Amino acid sequence: MPEGPEIRRAADKVTNAIVAKPIIRIFFGLAKLKTWETQLTGTTVNSVETYGKAMLTRFDNALNIYSHNQLYGRWIISPYGKLPNTKRQLRIAIHTQDQSALLYSASDIEVLHDSEIETHPFLKKLGPDIFSPNLAKQEIMERLVSKRFAKRQLGAFLTDQSFVAGLGNYLRCEILFVTGLNPKVLPSQLSNAQLDALAHAILNLPKQSYETAGITNDPEQAKALIKQGYSFEDARFWVFRRKGQACYRCNTIIKSKNSGGQNCYFCPNCQN
Repeated sequence: MPEGPEIRRAADKVTNAIVAKPIIRIFFGLAKLKTWETQLTGTTVNSVETYGKAMLTRFDNALNIYSHNQLYGRWIISPYGKLPNTKRQLRIAIHTQDQSALLYSASDIEVLHDSEIETHPFLKKLGPDIFSPNLAKQEIMERLVSKRFAKRQLGAFLTDQSFVAGLGNYLRCEILFVTGLNPKVLPSQLSNAQLDALAHAILNLPKQSYETAGITNDPEQAKALIKQGYSFEDARFWVFRRKGQACYRCNTIIKSKNSGGQNCYFCPNCQN
C-alpha cells in the first residue's frame, strides 16, 4: 500500500495539474457519486491536501473529494482528451482545459462538505500527518511516551495511523533499522537519547523517501549499489523485503516476523 511519501508525491502531481484552473468537466466511476458531477463541474480546486494515506481535493464551493488509494489506487496525470491505455477502472476524472487528473482502481471515495471533514470516520482518528509543517520532533517524543503508546511494542504501533498518519510497513521497518531498535522494544524502555533518535527518524526518513522517490537506504549507498547492478528495489531499502539477504552494514542475514499483522523486517545483529 502506498504510504505517506507516495501519497504526498501523488498530491503534488495533482496540484500541479489542476489547482487554480477551472474544472470544465468531472467524472465519477462509482454510481453513488454521479449526482455530484454537476455540482463540481465549473468550480476550481483550491488545494490538494494529504492526511496520512488519504487525500482531500478541496474545491472553492465548500465541497471536497476524499480519496484513499488503498492497495491498488493510482493517480495519473494526462493531457486533456487523452486517456492512458490501461485496464484499470477509472474512478475519478477531473478535467481542465489542458490537463486531467485521473484516479484509477480506488474504491474508497466520498464527496464531503467542509463541515463533514472533522467528523469523518477515518480522518477524525488520525494522528498528526507526517508531512504537516507543524509537526515537530518534540511532539513525536511526547506521543511516544504517552499513556497510549509507551507500553506498546514499536513494531506493533508505528503503523497505527492514530500515532502518526502516513507511516506504513516499509517506513516502520526502515525507521527501526536506522535507530538500531528491535520491533519488540517498548518506548518506556528507551533512554532519552534513543527516544530523540527515534523521533528524529520518524520525522525525517519519510521526507527522505519523498525527496528521493522511495529511497530509505543511505542515498549514496543506494546509488553505488545500483551502479554495481542491483535493482532499484534491492538498493532502496536497508531491510524491508530483504529477508534472507545480507545486511548492508554488518552482513548478518535479514529476518522477518509478524508484527501488527504484517511482516516486519529487521537485522538481528544491528537491532538486538
